[in-house]
Amino acid sequence: MDSSMQPILDKAQVLIEALPYIQRFNRKIMIVKYGGSAMVDEDLKKQVIQDVTLLKLVGFKPIIVHGGGKEISKWVEKNGIKPEFINGLRKTDEATMEIAEMVLNKVNKSLVQNVQALGVNAVGVSGKDGGLLKVEKKLSDGQDIGFVGEITEVNPKILEDLLEKDFLPIVCPIGMDDNFETYNINADDAACAIAKALHAEKLAFLTDIEGVYKDKDDPDTLISEITVDEAKSLIGDGYIGGGMLPKLTNCIDAIEEGVNRVHILDGRIAHCLLLEFFTNKGIGTAIIGNKDTRYYDE
Repeated sequence: MDSSMQPILDKAQVLIEALPYIQRFNRKIMIVKYGGSAMVDEDLKKQVIQDVTLLKLVGFKPIIVHGGGKEISKWVEKNGIKPEFINGLRKTDEATMEIAEMVLNKVNKSLVQNVQALGVNAVGVSGKDGGLLKVEKKLSDGQDIGFVGEITEVNPKILEDLLEKDFLPIVCPIGMDDNFETYNINADDAACAIAKALHAEKLAFLTDIEGVYKDKDDPDTLISEITVDEAKSLIGDGYIGGGMLPKLTNCIDAIEEGVNRVHILDGRIAHCLLLEFFTNKGIGTAIIGNKDTRYYDE
């Protein structure tokens, strides 16, 4: 065989490896929580949008839930307001809430524009639209942190209708309470709540770390797959701390509420979604049910 054919055959092998995953997840709902460096770096942003668009075109039903914390902080500072955080949560007064909603809607429509440019019809919605995300005021260890919402109810009908009509929904994490006041919502919480409400097949978090570490200070202890019980043990034994603790707790909650698999991925790696979803070994950490198995071809 001509050696020049090998690169072409390698490409064919990649497609064959992806085939069982495409078959298994056809018409299944995938929630992608989009945040971190992948929202700031233009090349990474382009690659994430390409990945999600490809998922859509091969028959999946992806939904993007995005954050925008870095962009909000930038615009808050531009308006002469010093960002204030309590226990890691942004304190959101009325002025900050107004800026946050404007910035998040700007980010939302930018993502819609990028998806549309690749030939897929996308629709940007806020958690306020159709009563998608209902909230109550969130406290941080009893402290009032302003217009920050805790999700109490999800009405997924608007997302179900968009998926049924073959649109790709892109969700902005803003919600309303019983008095129709507007609240900012942590994007991880929004993605998790939506995944549970839709009984999504997969929920993927794009982060700025490789995944879950057995030792948070040692990258060589990356865990490729972990069951819910194993994750609870890691938390109980004190191995998980910082920002990973609420994220992993969200993952466990999602699995226990019917989401099949949750993935924590390094959004700084090009095409991380495709590598995790379409290859046997993946690249991040997959959180799975206690009786589940990661490799479908084993």
